[in-house]
Amino acid sequence: MGLKEELQSEVGDIFATRWSTRDGDVVPEAEDVGLGNDSVRFDEVAILYADLAESTALVGEHSDSFAAEVYKAFLQCASKIVRQKGGEITAFDGDRIMAVFLGDHKRTDSAKCGLQIHYAVRNIINPAIKKQYPRSTYTVTHAVGIDVSQVFVARTGIRGSNDLVWVGRAANYAAKLSNLREGNFATWITADVYDRMNESSKEGGDPKRSMWEQRSWTRLPGVTLYRSSWRWPV
Repeated sequence: MGLKEELQSEVGDIFATRWSTRDGDVVPEAEDVGLGNDSVRFDEVAILYADLAESTALVGEHSDSFAAEVYKAFLQCASKIVRQKGGEITAFDGDRIMAVFLGDHKRTDSAKCGLQIHYAVRNIINPAIKKQYPRSTYTVTHAVGIDVSQVFVARTGIRGSNDLVWVGRAANYAAKLSNLREGNFATWITADVYDRMNESSKEGGDPKRSMWEQRSWTRLPGVTLYRSSWRWPV
């Protein structure tokens, strides 16, 4: 059997085989889900994407070692903050990470996580770059996107080379929100996240004032977003 026939057979099986689905309450490992049409369903999870901005210019205009240092610093800080806020990292994709938050406080925890990543970029990473490379004009910028929805987790790939894929609105929206670039607004969440967050993630400062601005998503009319330029100390 040639490759074309093999692929035709396998794709046909994917569409013809009934799914075996079970409810989940913890983030699964890849080996917990079968390579066939096996899946885990979560009624509601918050998904966060943290994306390093302008990475094409970074690697094109700076040395490989400097770009690698920036990547490592950003991903290290984002990963540690996600873990500290109770999230689970589910994927690294070049210059960004994907994380999942479960539990009763997933909206509040993921939103604070976004604000803390912004703090780390502005107050830890960029000062460290300036200290080590005083002549450099490079400044790290980024965006975090967060949404909440039901998701469907399946295992994709081939034997010996596979991973989990998170299928649902939250994964799609969070990834797209992390690509938004509007000034100093680094954290973007949907109304479904904002509306049920704890007040501690909505207001800050003295006197108290909103940390978020409501926006309409021009890319998807009818979807309400909230953006923030605030930083939450780690």
